[in-house]
Amino acid sequence: MSEQVLRIDNLQISYGGIEAVRGISFDVKEGEIVTLIGANGAGKSSTLRTISGLVKPKSGKIIFEGDDITGKDPTSIVSKGVMMVPEGRRIFPNLTVLENLKIGAYLRKDDLEADIERVYGFFPRLKERSWQEGGTLSGGEQQMLAVGRALMGRPKLLMMDEPSLGLAPIVVQEIFEIIRQIHEAGTTVLLIEQNANMALHVADRAYVIENGKISMEGTGIDLLQDEKVKAAYLGS
Repeated sequence: MSEQVLRIDNLQISYGGIEAVRGISFDVKEGEIVTLIGANGAGKSSTLRTISGLVKPKSGKIIFEGDDITGKDPTSIVSKGVMMVPEGRRIFPNLTVLENLKIGAYLRKDDLEADIERVYGFFPRLKERSWQEGGTLSGGEQQMLAVGRALMGRPKLLMMDEPSLGLAPIVVQEIFEIIRQIHEAGTTVLLIEQNANMALHVADRAYVIENGKISMEGTGIDLLQDEKVKAAYLGS
């Protein structure tokens, strides 16, 4: 059985008096793609931001590789191997592609060349544009750059927040094919995605979050075939 990489126990997240996440528990095992699906405002992004240390939880525990990382600062969480591709990409528009990639390895002291070439292997277009400023790239290329930047940190867990947001359907297909390749190369992935159909097709396991609570869980295939999921999230 695969080893548990991440465990979330009864996580609660509040902003002022508003409860964004109301006691969710789930886990991610080594080598899996796990996806969280749900409507806007369900608490998906808040969950990722809390795991990454950007938001402090009201209560609950976040355990990564057996260590309690609840409420730790983002740098210490990154140093443990938890990387996030944020919603909206958030690359540095005035820096080149190569400079953006090197920023993803800011905690590393070793040689980066092999990892840069590995990223270019996933994203040949980035290699072609390595000296181009990030802000001049297309939306899809910027998303590739955001993923590549996270890979430069050699993640044990790669968290992705809405990687298909704002992209043309053909680019979405390409991004999800790359997610598959990254996974097949050995990276564990926690994915948040409003395109539930694409997310469930790549996921080993999935959780449905509604109003800050987990309402359903199962394999990606099982939830694709579930009538409630079809009606609520798959447009059928």
